[in-house]
Amino acid sequence: MALETPNHTQAVAGWAAYDSSGKIAPYIFKRRENGVNDVTIQVMYCGICHTDLHHVKDDWGITMYPVVPGHEITGVITKVGSNVKNFKIGDRVGVGCLAASCLECEFCKNSQENYCDQIQFTYNGIFWDGTITYGGYSEMLVADHRYVVHVPDNLPMDAAAPLLCAGITVFSPMKDCQLLESPGKKVGIVGLGGLGHVAVKMAKAFGHQVTVISTSPSKENEAKQRLGADYFLVSTDAKQMQVGNSLICFFEEVFH
Repeated sequence: MALETPNHTQAVAGWAAYDSSGKIAPYIFKRRENGVNDVTIQVMYCGICHTDLHHVKDDWGITMYPVVPGHEITGVITKVGSNVKNFKIGDRVGVGCLAASCLECEFCKNSQENYCDQIQFTYNGIFWDGTITYGGYSEMLVADHRYVVHVPDNLPMDAAAPLLCAGITVFSPMKDCQLLESPGKKVGIVGLGGLGHVAVKMAKAFGHQVTVISTSPSKENEAKQRLGADYFLVSTDAKQMQVGNSLICFFEEVFH
C-alpha cells in the first residue's frame, strides 16, 4: 500500500482531511496516468454524503490520512484508454463509490460488485496497483471505465451527482421489488432525510402511491406539496401508524 507509484505523475488540486478534526483544507497530490482501461474525468460536481463526514472524522477507525472524500462525482471525459470502447472524449459521466473489485466472483458477474470480497472504494480504498484512492473533492479523476456510467444529456450534472450514492441506494430495492415496471403499488418511505427525498421522487416517477412516515410533523408540507407524496404519517402517532398496515413495501431512510 502506497500513496503513489512512479506512474503517478499528474499533480492534482483537491481538498483533504489531514486528521480527525473534521476540517478539510487544500491538498496537492498525484494521480496515475490514464491506463488502457481508464478514463480521465474533469470533475464538474461532487455531492456530499454523510459517509464523507464519517471518513473525515475517522468515525469508523479506518481512515487513511490524508483522505480526499467524494463519491458522487459527475464530470466530462478528457482522455480514454485503448481498451475503452463505450466512452469517448467529451462524454458526460458519473462515478460512484466503487473503484475496483475482482470482476470474477458471482457478485461481480451479476452486477452486484458491492458484495465482492475484494471491493475497493473511490476514496480511502486500495486500487489495483496497491495505491490509496482519492475521491471527487478534486479537479480531476482517473477511473477504471468499468466503474463509470453515462449521464444522459437531459439530466443536469449537478442534479445527477447525488443519484450516484443516495439515488442508487433507494433505486436498487425498488428494482429488486419490480416497482419499475409495475405501477400502482403502495410504497412507504420511512424517513425524509436525503435518501428519503430521492425515494419519494423516484417512487412517484414510477407511478406509485407514496406514503411518507416521519418523526417530524413539520415535514408534511415538504413531503406532500414539494415532493408529491400522497400521504404523510407521524410515526409517534399510534392511530396514524395503524394505517401503515396497508402499505406493501417499505424503503427505510438510512440515518448516519
